Amino acid sequence: MRAVDIILSKRDGRTLARDEIRFFVDGVTAGTLPDYQASALLMAILLRGMTPQETAWLTDAMVHSGIRVDLREIPGAKVDKHSTGGVGDKTSLILAPLAAACGVPVPMMSGRGLGHTGGTLDKLEAIPGFRTNLSLAEAKAQVQKIGCALIGQTAEIAPADRKLYALRDVTATVPCRPLMAASIMSKKMAEGISGLVLDVKVGNGAFMKTEAEGRELAELMIQVARGLDKDCVALLTDMNQPLGRTVGNALEVIEAFEALRGKGPEDFITLCRELAAEMLVFGQAANTVDVGRAMYDELIASGAALEKMREIITAQAGEPRVLDDYSLLPTARHERKVPARRSGYVQAIDTEAIGRASMLLGAGRLRLDSKIDLSVGLTVEARIGDHVDESTPLALMHFNDAVLVDEAGAVIMQAYRIGAERTEPPALIKDVLR
Repeated sequence: MRAVDIILSKRDGRTLARDEIRFFVDGVTAGTLPDYQASALLMAILLRGMTPQETAWLTDAMVHSGIRVDLREIPGAKVDKHSTGGVGDKTSLILAPLAAACGVPVPMMSGRGLGHTGGTLDKLEAIPGFRTNLSLAEAKAQVQKIGCALIGQTAEIAPADRKLYALRDVTATVPCRPLMAASIMSKKMAEGISGLVLDVKVGNGAFMKTEAEGRELAELMIQVARGLDKDCVALLTDMNQPLGRTVGNALEVIEAFEALRGKGPEDFITLCRELAAEMLVFGQAANTVDVGRAMYDELIASGAALEKMREIITAQAGEPRVLDDYSLLPTARHERKVPARRSGYVQAIDTEAIGRASMLLGAGRLRLDSKIDLSVGLTVEARIGDHVDESTPLALMHFNDAVLVDEAGAVIMQAYRIGAERTEPPALIKDVLR
């Protein structure tokens, strides 16, 4: 079997056989398939697509490229959450400690920034000393002891995905539903959970631009989970404007810590509450979503979720004082306001452009080997429906290196459509698929 023949088959729109997919995944895992051939097949899959059966075979091959975690000795239903990627999405920093504070074990394995979107690992690493590179043995012991571990993908879990994930980020093959489904589900199905809550972002700042695309991806992932006897629910949520008010790693950590105190932007808190309620139902801590919402409110008001986050930070060698003193987090040296170009109402925001502007400031990776500046990013001042004028800042840029600041500011200005008529903000939660 030759890789070039597999690439040719998919390029011409043919369905791949199970052994061809396994050959591809095994080659990526072993390092015998060159990056240029792996990238070529990824692009062919993006352009030609995959059937649900091909996607299931790809997911299975990626799961079996590594080991599967056995958490059966830990009592309770293990639950995780995954987002398909958005701008300003820091919900994992709320959901993991909150569910764990309620007695639901959360073995959360997260990724880094992908394309114009941020990554949970990058945010966590803004906390001084925080270790995301726990071994599977360390993570398992921590889940057993305190109910939660927040880690990166280890070499043992779906190693094929680890390599493909990095290639997709730099070859413009991220927004491909079969590749996204296989990537997400291979990691989640290998980490020993019984239930998974999916946050599928749709809109101009998401990889799935339309609700129909998001629904297709969600249904595909639910189908994969069902085939592996796992509980799964998917929320279709809006990404036509940034989630919350901050974009950038340390900035988003602060917003998450504020949310653990019951403060912060309404949209961010609303989404955290809904996702948490679903997690608590899967974790058998709540028998209905309504009860889960009430438990969320109680865990926030009592400070139990915040204290569980302190426990997690301490356990993973981070500096727990950051919860009380944000100056201990990386802080950008400079700030600059981005003014509105005209008076009127914000009618639309190109959210992907906001993510790119944050990348230009250094908050994301422009190349595979780019180093992220954890201190920089944006505070979003104007949202859809807000009235602005020439004295109103659309956003506040936090930066250290001034080289690309003018370009980032121009991108932000262009991202805002301002008109005379007020536009209602889009609905945050568009549907729930069970």
